[in-house]
Amino acid sequence: MSDNGHTQSGVLYGMAIDLDKCTGCMACSVACQAENNISFRPDESNKLRSITWMEVYYLDNGAEHPDYRFSYLPRPCMHCNAPHHSPCTFVCPVNATVRDEATGIVGHIYPRCIGCRYCMVACPYHARDFNWWDPAWPEPMEQMLSPKVSTRMRGVVEKCSFCSHRLNAARSKAYLDGLEMSEVTYTPACVEACPSQAIAFGNLLDEHSEVARLAKSERAFRLLSKLNTEPKVYYLSRHPWLHNLANASL
Repeated sequence: MSDNGHTQSGVLYGMAIDLDKCTGCMACSVACQAENNISFRPDESNKLRSITWMEVYYLDNGAEHPDYRFSYLPRPCMHCNAPHHSPCTFVCPVNATVRDEATGIVGHIYPRCIGCRYCMVACPYHARDFNWWDPAWPEPMEQMLSPKVSTRMRGVVEKCSFCSHRLNAARSKAYLDGLEMSEVTYTPACVEACPSQAIAFGNLLDEHSEVARLAKSERAFRLLSKLNTEPKVYYLSRHPWLHNLANASL
C-alpha cells in the first residue's frame, strides 16, 4: 500500500472537463442516461426525486451587463481520492459503496445497498440519487436497454461509475491480447458523446496521457478542493470567477 492508502497499480482513472469548450448541449448527460439504463418518470418536474448521473449546471458571475458572464458545468461523481477513504465509502454501514484501489473508481453495489442514504448526506457534490420508484420504461423503450448494465430497484442509491462496464470489457480484450492491465484504456459514454471534445478521460498517473497533462494545467481546478476530498474530476477555465466559485469563495 502507498502512503495514501492506495495500491501501487500505476492506474488512477480521472476526468478533465474544459468549461471554456462546454456548450451546455447536454449530450454527455443524455449519453450517460442511455448507456447506464437510468430510469425516468413520466413527470420529471420534481428534480429532487429525478435521477441524473451527469448533471449540467448553469453558473454565472452575478455581475450586471456588460460584465455578465456565464458557463455550464457538467458534474459527474467526483470519485474522491482522499487518503484511505472517500466520504461516501467511509459512512456506508454495509460497504455497498466501495473504492477500487487498483483503479480509483468509486462504485456502488446495488444488491447490498439498504437505502439508508448516508452516502448521499456525506457526498459534498450531490452526485448520488435515490430510487424512489421501481424503474419503468414505456414500450418499446425497454428493448433499448443495455444488457451490460443492470437496472436498479426501488430503495437503493445510484451514481456515476465512470462506465466501469466498459472498463471490464476493455480488460477482457486486453487479457486476450496479452496486454498488462496497466495498459488498459477505455472511453466513458459522456466523453464519447461530447461534440466539442470538452471532456478527456484516462490514467492520471500516466504522464503521457491527455488527462494527466490537463490536470497539471494552470487553468485546472477542482470543486471544493478545500475539503481535501481529492476529486479525480478536474475542470479547466481561464476565468478566475469560475475558480473562485468552485471553492465557494466568490
